[in-house]
Amino acid sequence: MWTTFFIALALVLIIEGVLPFLAPSLWRDVFRRIIQMSDGQIRFVGLSSMIVGVLILYAKTWWQ
Repeated sequence: MWTTFFIALALVLIIEGVLPFLAPSLWRDVFRRIIQMSDGQIRFVGLSSMIVGVLILYAKTWWQ
């Protein structure tokens, strides 16, 4: 289980690092927009991404 967790963590860090590496100015603009969002909007984005992640995990187990 810990191996899977660390693999998942490594993949998250790799994916999160792609945008700042390839397009740092775009990355800064994205953060400026996020800072201007309300707490409710940020929570909605977080909730949406968690739901999509759960659906992907569920779909992966369903396809096996």
